[in-house]
Amino acid sequence: MSFSGCSHLEARLSAKVFGEVQGVFFRAATVEEAVKLGVSGRVANADDGTVEVEAEGERDALESLLAWLHVGPPAARVEKVEFSWGACAGDFRGFHAEKTFGGRGPSP
Repeated sequence: MSFSGCSHLEARLSAKVFGEVQGVFFRAATVEEAVKLGVSGRVANADDGTVEVEAEGERDALESLLAWLHVGPPAARVEKVEFSWGACAGDFRGFHAEKTFGGRGPSP
């Protein structure tokens, strides 16, 4: 379901963050960063110990979020980030954390 139309300047970022990224407030910090950047989407822990992010917004803002994901909050130790780009679908309203994506996360 699409909440709003996307402009030609908007894109979708799907990312999977590896390392010590659960139990270190990674999701909360990601929400804070995404809101600051004005992107919408969600972040969740995955069963394999990674954190998954789906975000939509202007490409420049998403690139800034991606750069931040490579570092994360102070307590995190990011080893690598797998990501892919796609077309904005207008799937999100705001940015929020979920415990999990219910077994279906982004496909990096």
